[in-house]
Amino acid sequence: MPVLTLEEFAATVPSGRTIAGFDLGTKTIGLAISDLGQRFATPRKVISRTKFTADVAALQVALAADRVAGIVIGLPLNMDGSEGPRAQSTRAFVRNYVRLDERPLMFWDERLSTVAAERGLLEADVSRAKRATRIDSAAASFILQGALDRLTLLRS
Repeated sequence: MPVLTLEEFAATVPSGRTIAGFDLGTKTIGLAISDLGQRFATPRKVISRTKFTADVAALQVALAADRVAGIVIGLPLNMDGSEGPRAQSTRAFVRNYVRLDERPLMFWDERLSTVAAERGLLEADVSRAKRATRIDSAAASFILQGALDRLTLLRS
């Protein structure tokens, strides 16, 4: 399935199913899953990146376990809104990923998501060592929560 706009995604993803959020890093993939009401994002275990096929296999297992109906992928734009190397890398990953997964997928602007996630972990008094292992999933949760909030507004 091609990458959808927010409006197309809202019309395509059925209610009563979960939505996943990905934060693609160079070494890890942060993962978050919504509740069945598609209102709240919850961080899941970080997936260590190896090869593309292994990464996809790990994602498929995680998505199947939560019966995910759609995917939101953070698009790392520059602060001026332009796309740099990380955004191009994310788009390349998605071009290959959509060939292997039929779920609806959309991009979400992830500017400052890692900063917000780290701030939240600091406020929760999470140790530096634990923050390092949780930051990508916390960022994925932040990305997914932003998309869920917009989807809720669209559907109301």
